Amino acid sequence: PGILAFLADTLLVLSFQTPLKKTNALIAQMGITFANAYVPSALCCPSRASILTGKYPHNHHVVNNTLEGNCSSKLWQKIQEPYTFPALLKAMCGYQTFFAGKYLNEYGAEDAGGVGHVPPGWSFWYALEKNSKYYNYTLSVNGKARRHGENYSVDYLTDVLANMSLDFLEYKSNFEPFFMMISTPAPHSPWTPAPQYTKSFQNVSAPRNSNFNIHGKNKHWLIRQAKTPMTNSSIQFLDDAYRKRWQTLLSVDDLVEKLVKKLEVNGELDNTYIFYTSDNGFHTGQFSLPIDKRQLYEFDIKVPLLVRGPGIKPNQTNKMLVANIDLGPTILDIAGYDLNKTQMDGMSLLPLLRGDKNVTWRSDFLVEYQGEGYNGTDPTCPGLGPGVTHCFPDCVCEDSYNNTYACVRTLSASWDLQYCEFDDREVFVEVYNLTADPHQINNIAKTIDQEILEKMNYRLMMLQSCSGATCRTPGVFDP
Repeated sequence: PGILAFLADTLLVLSFQTPLKKTNALIAQMGITFANAYVPSALCCPSRASILTGKYPHNHHVVNNTLEGNCSSKLWQKIQEPYTFPALLKAMCGYQTFFAGKYLNEYGAEDAGGVGHVPPGWSFWYALEKNSKYYNYTLSVNGKARRHGENYSVDYLTDVLANMSLDFLEYKSNFEPFFMMISTPAPHSPWTPAPQYTKSFQNVSAPRNSNFNIHGKNKHWLIRQAKTPMTNSSIQFLDDAYRKRWQTLLSVDDLVEKLVKKLEVNGELDNTYIFYTSDNGFHTGQFSLPIDKRQLYEFDIKVPLLVRGPGIKPNQTNKMLVANIDLGPTILDIAGYDLNKTQMDGMSLLPLLRGDKNVTWRSDFLVEYQGEGYNGTDPTCPGLGPGVTHCFPDCVCEDSYNNTYACVRTLSASWDLQYCEFDDREVFVEVYNLTADPHQINNIAKTIDQEILEKMNYRLMMLQSCSGATCRTPGVFDP
């Protein structure tokens, strides 16, 4: 079968249905929506590395968006890139492979081979240098730099990706199966919508859930330090960002529609699996944090995952606990590759896509993050001392070097829990019962049954040291 994967940039679950109407109709309604899809690290580069390798961050060692954090570094290129799922797909399964869009945040960095570096596994390579942009960017076109300016009709990146993808579908070989990965900048900052969409969603503001603009009491110090209530300027800023993010998604919706129509015209739609997901979520005002990701809560770690394709019944919702480390194994499984030959931590979703009965599935999943911070004090927040980063004008900092945590997210017939430990002086613990408290307002670490706490702690230690098959075992609460 053909395989097409769309990857959005920082798209939270709550916000994709309204702006992505066509995507919803063409993928979700024609296939399956995974209601509990997660990422193991709520940050672009570690998450994208997990998609490509099928591994948790502790096994691929990409910890943040910097070269020092192993994002697209020489070490990553040498040790992980040759074993990504596209490399296996091309070398072992005979697929022609196409990549367009944002790859890894430091891709194209001079110290890592520049845009001349084309990772193994890609027959056609159109990768963005560095992080998301909409205009004034450089693409690596099969290893050669191509500059783009700011003329909407020829440079708007989402549309450029659409046109390159349509060209590939038009001119590709019909003698080999194809795999396409289209990684749009939207809805990542700088949130530049196409000109025809700048007036859309004028009355939209960020969701006002029960955890919006409240103090994160009983939470890790980084959350507790956020100013509550937020200033009017912060609220206006995050509402504006939320609206612009939706506006940028309208062009993504057009892109999805164009490609699905092209597959239909080519007579290939019925034999193509189409995936739509995101590298992480995003928060806008929850617990008085203006905007960012990197936190352990549902709004940052949960992502949309929609799949349609041969043998997938329409209009289904699946509630199993799935993760982006499952995408590589799933795609290789579709291509007929023996997953026992890989070192991947994830599981193939193919049995779930086909609706197989009696599938043994995980009930636990690991979330891990290594905080970033500068040695010096942030000039906007001298009072917070050294080690903070990504600070807002009101001195609300979104990250710090001791914002380092690991969580086990448990979901089974009888449990919907999250248990987190921080690697800091407090050895702070956060525990949430999401059945009773879906917005994670009440940290129950001090009141929960000690036996459950010990089980979760044990499971966390097991997952933090897991590799390959040992990551795929059912959880401690599994009957």
